[in-house]
Amino acid sequence: MARLMKRTGPFRLPRPGKVASIRDLATKVADGTVPLDRIARLPDEEVITRLSVVRGIGRWTAEMFLIFQLRRLDVWPVEDYGVRKGYSLAYGLRDLLTPKQLEAEGERFRPYRTVAAWYCWQAVHEQRKPRQ
Repeated sequence: MARLMKRTGPFRLPRPGKVASIRDLATKVADGTVPLDRIARLPDEEVITRLSVVRGIGRWTAEMFLIFQLRRLDVWPVEDYGVRKGYSLAYGLRDLLTPKQLEAEGERFRPYRTVAAWYCWQAVHEQRKPRQ
């Protein structure tokens, strides 16, 4: 154990709020509310509903889980600031669209809204690069 700790460095316990979230997630997995063994087979909205009952997990976190863990191609995270900002950059808009407006705009990208979101994030990334 001492050698492991020496290699990995000091272990810090998560903050109390994080501990409560982890415990709540474990409880919800154990009681079947969050069925991790079959979550990949659930429709997107069902995954969001199941995950959102866990303390500390909201719609945005559930959408990121769908995109990055389950590799879903048709997720449009309209409340994500990067998507909102990137969309405005890509389309030359002065102001950010509201999530409701962005939801409507995203319909044209079905069934690949995740890909459109990635391009929005990339637009923000490109804008932040220093000009040479």
